[in-house]
Amino acid sequence: MNNAQSNFRNGSEIPTAFWLLTIIGMVVFFPPRQIFGNENRPNILIIFTDDQGVSDLGCFGSSTNLTPRLDQFAKEGTRFTQFYAQHVCGPSRSALLTGRYPFRSKGWGMPASEITFAELLSQAGYQTACIGKWDVSNRKPIIDRMPNAQGFDYFFGTLGANDSGLVRLHENNEPAGQTREMGRLTEQYTDQAIHFLSQTRDPQKPFLLYLAHTMMHTIIDASPKFKNQSEGGLYGDVVEEFDFHTGRLLDTLQRLELDKNTIVIYTSDNGPWNQPAYTEHKKGHPEGSIFWGKSEGLRDGKGSCYEAGSRAPCIIRWPGKVPANQVSNAILATIDFLPTFANLTHSSIPTDRIIDGVDQTQLLLGESETGARDTFYYQGNGFRKGNWKYLKAKHNVPGYAKDTNRELVEELYDLESDPSESKNLASEHPATVRQLKSLMLETETTTIEKNSRPKK
Repeated sequence: MNNAQSNFRNGSEIPTAFWLLTIIGMVVFFPPRQIFGNENRPNILIIFTDDQGVSDLGCFGSSTNLTPRLDQFAKEGTRFTQFYAQHVCGPSRSALLTGRYPFRSKGWGMPASEITFAELLSQAGYQTACIGKWDVSNRKPIIDRMPNAQGFDYFFGTLGANDSGLVRLHENNEPAGQTREMGRLTEQYTDQAIHFLSQTRDPQKPFLLYLAHTMMHTIIDASPKFKNQSEGGLYGDVVEEFDFHTGRLLDTLQRLELDKNTIVIYTSDNGPWNQPAYTEHKKGHPEGSIFWGKSEGLRDGKGSCYEAGSRAPCIIRWPGKVPANQVSNAILATIDFLPTFANLTHSSIPTDRIIDGVDQTQLLLGESETGARDTFYYQGNGFRKGNWKYLKAKHNVPGYAKDTNRELVEELYDLESDPSESKNLASEHPATVRQLKSLMLETETTTIEKNSRPKK
């Protein structure tokens, strides 16, 4: 407290003119953010699919799934081939929202104390909406852990998944019915997103729209218009329906003249359902679709510590800003979005906790080929630095991807020459093993005192 404030609170007289001039000075030298205008702050739209393989789209190499709208979208933006989410649903979503690895953000059990990018942007004057799958409140209506308490002005969707074939919906904090029509969800969520953009959006504010789809999780289905239409089977039908409805959303941005100043991010939460150790024993999967989703050239799938577990397709478009028709091999991760959004929207990231993400503005804008990241931590399993990837002997992953045939030894792979992780080089490069193991342990044990000072 300064002397002026102390004297005021103690009852000392301070001329009115002093306070008037002080207030005027604060407005001049520290103007509210709105004074700068919204034209320099982009709208943000995140399209987050569920369990989609890295090569399920035509623009990522699929020869069976027809995705013309997303292929065109990729031509208008940049495709990222080394993009990391997390290896399973809830942890991936908490990491995305907070910019923190799941062992810090707690995955399905994300506490109310976590700070999301929606909270940062809301404080910066953004209108915020979450539509679709939440999955970080233990799939329960715990009010202080639901979207409205975590920075979102509006929420429509489900707090959990569709493992039982039933999706319970909420609008904000109130129940909004339930459905067993899995083939209707993609259209329903997209309709809600379009309604937000067209009807409830405040044109005086920039917006953040987080559209988190339920498909292609567990019990997949497509609407009658798309069913039995794809060469990729039922899964292909779902992918092609995604493509269609994503096109509708992109068309809405254009119709409303929002496309030029909107960053659109298309990605997924983890790898595909293609692990027999899980899918062969999981009830509820449609007949003939036990294995779905592809990550060509990468090992395993959802839940795995190998690359196809956490690698996801990623396309980012921002006309005139993000280079068009480009492919980037730089390492980028969902945890990087929070600090990147903070930079692009003139917001401040929290200083009272570790933020594992890094600001990737230069990478997105094409000003850097390598970006700000050359490492990635595989949740409880290993560490990547550059092209080298280390995995500890006793990996710890959920039942989704238990590989009972895996030899329990330390592993080291050169991802540049061996992206499929087929040749273990640990015995040939013991120094590299020690280095990456040390970096993994350092990540797991790093505390806030080593990185930043808490808020006063």
